[in-house]
Amino acid sequence: MGTGRVTLAVAAAAAAVTMLAGGTVPPVANAAPDNSFFFSGEQAPLGSYAPGTVLASRVLPYHLLGIPTPLTAVQIRYRTTDAQGRPSANVTSVLLPPGGVDPSRVVTYGSAYDSLNPEHSPSRSIAGNVSFGGAIADSEGAVMGLFLAQGFTVIVPDTEGQSANFAAGPEYGMNTLDAIRAATNTAATGLNPASRVGLFGYSGGAIATNWAAALAPEYAPEVNANLVGVAEGGVLANPARNLRYIDGSLGWAGVAAMAIIGIARSYDIDFTPYLNDFGARIVAQLSSASIANVLFQYPGLTWAQLTKPEFANPNSVPPFVETVAKIDLGLAPTPTVPMFIGQGANGILEGTEGTKPGVGPGDGVMIAGDVRALARQYCDTGNATITYHQYDALSHIPALTVWSLEATTWLLDRFAGKPAPNNCASIAPGNSLAPEL
Repeated sequence: MGTGRVTLAVAAAAAAVTMLAGGTVPPVANAAPDNSFFFSGEQAPLGSYAPGTVLASRVLPYHLLGIPTPLTAVQIRYRTTDAQGRPSANVTSVLLPPGGVDPSRVVTYGSAYDSLNPEHSPSRSIAGNVSFGGAIADSEGAVMGLFLAQGFTVIVPDTEGQSANFAAGPEYGMNTLDAIRAATNTAATGLNPASRVGLFGYSGGAIATNWAAALAPEYAPEVNANLVGVAEGGVLANPARNLRYIDGSLGWAGVAAMAIIGIARSYDIDFTPYLNDFGARIVAQLSSASIANVLFQYPGLTWAQLTKPEFANPNSVPPFVETVAKIDLGLAPTPTVPMFIGQGANGILEGTEGTKPGVGPGDGVMIAGDVRALARQYCDTGNATITYHQYDALSHIPALTVWSLEATTWLLDRFAGKPAPNNCASIAPGNSLAPEL
């Protein structure tokens, strides 16, 4: 999302929240936020707590660009699990609707803040921190406001955790599921363990949403039992193929370098033996970057430009091959709840060709053939009803608007008890979901 789009989106979000709250946003910001809340200070080892255990909580105003609004947020620090299965602590924010909480109407919103810096997380922005990367989380207030206006409580996890483990899909999923556990066991939220929950996320938010749905039956079965539906768009299915898709592209090429950093951080991998001097400089330069620092700023960047000649093929880097298999949704369990999946397919609008063999068209960053294949796999192997919509004329950024409207309507219908539609028979074949070796 470019700087201009972020500014417009934040302005829209501010207007939406002001109208929702039924008043004027106060012109004076809070004092400097207390960031100590985001760091674990538990005396007992984190492993002594069950996943989802509430470690601390606080109530504060929901902020936009550092300015407090009349809406209330409950922030919770809770025990969860990182990408390597180790106990960790994370933070989620629970936004309360202005008309009072209905515990049967809850949406967990996967933010697309996509950053390697924890300062850009939704919880920091909601608490009043102001940063360029954090403006993405601020801009999402317009969509969250649609749910708040209809009486939904909105759970907003820091899906990447407090180390900003960008692209670590399983960690996103466990952070999301444990945020639901924590939110439904905190008195100040007005929720309870029987609260009905929908999952909603686009792009980076879809990583969290899909992984949460995939892991829920085993990792959090009590949460899975209360899920009414999963709405996602712009989906990352096969990361290895995505790397080939955006390699050398105009707008999205720099995201590959962010993913290298995020994977290395999440799984304690040292990629320096494989990088050339230029690659090492790029990795250092982006070590705390937001996606807003990367989009359309590294046109034509390729994997081969970052690595030593003998590692020009990503499959020649063993830790890369091993790790991308861990974050490949095609190899993950199948969700068991109804799903709405939307995907753009005109990525040339954002400078990504759709003619690479074995890849095909996508939205500029995500591959339509992979997402179709994932939807068909879910149709064939699960007991969930699947709706897949492909936006052939749209790329990643404009598809967000169309998807948001359709996904919101679809999710509201699930809460209303309407049967979930199923278009499995009409989903065109996609790419192979087998690991790329």
